[in-house]
Amino acid sequence: MRNIHVLVNPSAGRGAGASRGAAAIARLRERGIDPVVHTGTSPSDSRRLAEKAVAAHPDALVIVGGDGTLATVVDVLAGSGIPLVLVPAGTGNDLARTLGIAFGSDDAAADAANAAIDGIPRSLDIGEAVSPDATARFLTIAALGFDAKVSERTNRLRWPRGGARYYLALLIELIRLAPMHFTLRVDGAEAPVADGILIAIGNTPTYGGGMPICPDADPHDGLFDVIHIAPVGRFELIRFFPHLLRGTHVSLPQVTTMRGREIEVSAPGLLMYADGERIGTESVRIRVIPGALSILLPG
Repeated sequence: MRNIHVLVNPSAGRGAGASRGAAAIARLRERGIDPVVHTGTSPSDSRRLAEKAVAAHPDALVIVGGDGTLATVVDVLAGSGIPLVLVPAGTGNDLARTLGIAFGSDDAAADAANAAIDGIPRSLDIGEAVSPDATARFLTIAALGFDAKVSERTNRLRWPRGGARYYLALLIELIRLAPMHFTLRVDGAEAPVADGILIAIGNTPTYGGGMPICPDADPHDGLFDVIHIAPVGRFELIRFFPHLLRGTHVSLPQVTTMRGREIEVSAPGLLMYADGERIGTESVRIRVIPGALSILLPG
């Protein structure tokens, strides 16, 4: 019998994590595995339980949660050699989209758990962001500028509830839209861009539940994709959104694309989010750590 630990975030996906976790655990038991189950009631609790699970040297650690849950525990798993099995249960599930892991139902969660037994091993790159405020690791995309401000505003609003809060935050930040005075360096060289409304640094293609801001990013190639959008007005940015939803914005003249292993960004008033979580302000140095995370993917 394999030694499998399961870490469940029951709050993930606005409460979907509880039923997704139950489905994953039931599938493992059907297949002859009696997993050790941990339930995280907060980010700090999930991190503590991940550390406890890793210390037990399991054959695999099944994480039931979303991108935010993974962001909480990624540095615990990175370099440990213990394979991750992802059972997506978040609202965005952008890493799962990239890796082709089905999500959205208890049946999909049960199928994803099969990878703990007969999954295909792969390694994933991760990003490490160092700012004056903190050092954090991430798996998907680091957002700097307008989109980070929308995330910050969404978190600060107490009304309305649900998805409407994001759209209200988006409207407020559109009204307040102003270019930022970026300084950007890629692998030590000054980038040929300056002022802009946002910079996205992608280990994976999508964020925000499927928006392909870095459509060609690959978490296996040891490189970040960097997207810079030049200053545009409010109405021009609104016209950008259909392109952003399709990933065709990279062909527009206001968009510059770059690739690199180490990215440095600074700007007055800079705000940075990664994996949907607040990382830092003012300046950041982001480097890729190739193949730092082991994962088992469904066959």
